[in-house]
Amino acid sequence: MQVLLAISVALAAGLALSRPAKKLNIPAVTAYLVAGILIGPFCIGRIGVPGLGFNTLAEADALGVLSDVALGFIAFAIGNEFRMKDIKAIGKQAAVIGIFQAVTATLFVDAALIALHFIFPSKISVSMAITLGAIASATAPAATLMVVRQYKAKGKVTGLLLPIVALDDAVGLVVFSVSLGIAKALGSPEIDVLSVAVNPVIEILASLLLGSAIGAAFSLCERFFESRSKRLALAVTAVIMTVALSQLVIPIGRLEIGFSPLLACMMLSTVFCNICPFSPEIMDRLDRWTAPLFILFFVISGAELDLTVFSDLAIVLIGIVYILFRSAGKYFGARWSSDMTHCDANVRKYLGLTLLPQAGVALGMANSVEMLGADGAIIKNIVLFGVLIYELAGPVITKAALEKAGEITRKPEGKTARKNPPQSV
Repeated sequence: MQVLLAISVALAAGLALSRPAKKLNIPAVTAYLVAGILIGPFCIGRIGVPGLGFNTLAEADALGVLSDVALGFIAFAIGNEFRMKDIKAIGKQAAVIGIFQAVTATLFVDAALIALHFIFPSKISVSMAITLGAIASATAPAATLMVVRQYKAKGKVTGLLLPIVALDDAVGLVVFSVSLGIAKALGSPEIDVLSVAVNPVIEILASLLLGSAIGAAFSLCERFFESRSKRLALAVTAVIMTVALSQLVIPIGRLEIGFSPLLACMMLSTVFCNICPFSPEIMDRLDRWTAPLFILFFVISGAELDLTVFSDLAIVLIGIVYILFRSAGKYFGARWSSDMTHCDANVRKYLGLTLLPQAGVALGMANSVEMLGADGAIIKNIVLFGVLIYELAGPVITKAALEKAGEITRKPEGKTARKNPPQSV
């Protein structure tokens, strides 16, 4: 009863805060994170009433399986952006900028935080610096697309922005898999050069193969069902199965075959969306089904924020450095790569400013670093701190950049009637 009550309170808190957030033009994900903080162990949880929020960090961690599943669906949604017809339309400019700005953000943060390691060696390790650098590569497509759609932005900046935010997270997932493998190896008492060099490659390839295999089987099985609800149920089954199998670790001598749930689920979706003719319908219905799950994911993530970390000024400094250097990496990475690909002047000036929002995928990456022990806990809190800042300021900066580029068209007043065709069962 206590667990179910905590889940219902988490959902209710997230929904309650989403209303004032909408009136204040604040992204819903920020409202969910704040809701998690409010019902977490450092606010309402201090009252100590069982079920009324989370009284301890352990209670929030106990719902980790829900977060794991939510991560799978987040990655599954990213894979939907990589249909072959869309990939062909991306072009050289979007591909070069998408990869270059993500890698530049990683390198900027890596360099800054490794420098901090020599100043505060007891506060930040090299493995923490490398992991945070990888997480810095991710951009929140939901927040960016929300601004574009709300203001009906159109133009050269927007035309490149949309495919880049889709490509960005895919690049980020690959960079994160490699960086996390290196960080895990550095955290070991003895560094095995072979495992550092090979295990990340094995993890990426194994994840892509696992996702491809389940994606192909999933697409084949979907053809045997005509009911929309059963097709939806099969999609949910495929994602949960992929998340479950991604937990496997198979040792082979000095090496091991591991999997990234994020990469595997992204590949699952990519294969499914490219070979299944009715995948757009399934993806649309799945987006609606997962809404409560995503609310829980963000609220639980907020509740897991250990506020005591920020009593340490050195940790606060790490968070500020992370935010500043990630922002610089995104901006200059987009600026330099758009110069190299001879983009329009507005693209060179404003595109980087539209790539700052960070949320779901970054939180997913942060939730995947528990194997780093104490370092993992600090990484999660720094990323959550960054997400709160970015989700408050990022959409505002994106809107301002698109306005400066002359691509904002105000959304007309009034509501559009929604048509709800009858659904088959």
